[in-house]
Amino acid sequence: MNRDTALITGASAGIGRELARQFARHGHDLVLVARREAVLDEAADELESRYGVTVTTIVKDLDDDDAPQELYDEVHEQDLDVGVLVNNVGIGTYGPFAESDLDRELTQLRLNVTTLVTLTRLFLDDFTARGSGKILNVGSVAGFQPGPFMAGYYASKAYVNSFTEALAEELRESDVSATVLCPGPVDTEFQSRAGMGHSTVGSTFTHSVEQVGKAGYEGTMQGKAVVVPGLPMKALTMLARVTPKPVLRRLTRRVNDDR
Repeated sequence: MNRDTALITGASAGIGRELARQFARHGHDLVLVARREAVLDEAADELESRYGVTVTTIVKDLDDDDAPQELYDEVHEQDLDVGVLVNNVGIGTYGPFAESDLDRELTQLRLNVTTLVTLTRLFLDDFTARGSGKILNVGSVAGFQPGPFMAGYYASKAYVNSFTEALAEELRESDVSATVLCPGPVDTEFQSRAGMGHSTVGSTFTHSVEQVGKAGYEGTMQGKAVVVPGLPMKALTMLARVTPKPVLRRLTRRVNDDR
């Protein structure tokens, strides 16, 4: 059976790399996008040798206003027939917003939101024209409540979650689907890069990256609108919907605060 080629951003490590493994394991050719060329090439070699798929790498720093359009144009220049778009690239910032680095906050907004929206809009034209396609956006359970000490990150994921759910409904009667993957904390380099290793959430609650990748792949293939891996996170998500906001804010503050 022919499988659609999957383009995955932020594919060199963490959830992105595991999603690449999941797609390759099921016979999808891949387009892997990241800024670290050596790590990206190593991932491509591993996936091609292990799963016998074709892997194309594109070295691109997506923290640039023109980068999403450049990536889209390069995909077309190489005649890569992408049928699955995985918007995974993103970063997190940690600490009081009043003490944050503004450039870092704006980079977070570009990578987590603007790049995702731009790539989704560009590839959606292709998917509509071909009459099929799948979009997987990596959101977070963080997007279901405000997050003191990670205010910008939680807000960016709230956008991703809401945007993707709305898009999924718009596409419901078509052969194009949109899925948002909403994991809790995952045991990857993300937490150390965000500087949250000393927080309660950063040291206590983690998913395995394999669990998250498998849930994301299966949910995308099934056309689910929202995928929350793991029963504890599903329960937490339901609880967040009924907990009064003042209580929820204070609880999240305690979870995110330094131990």
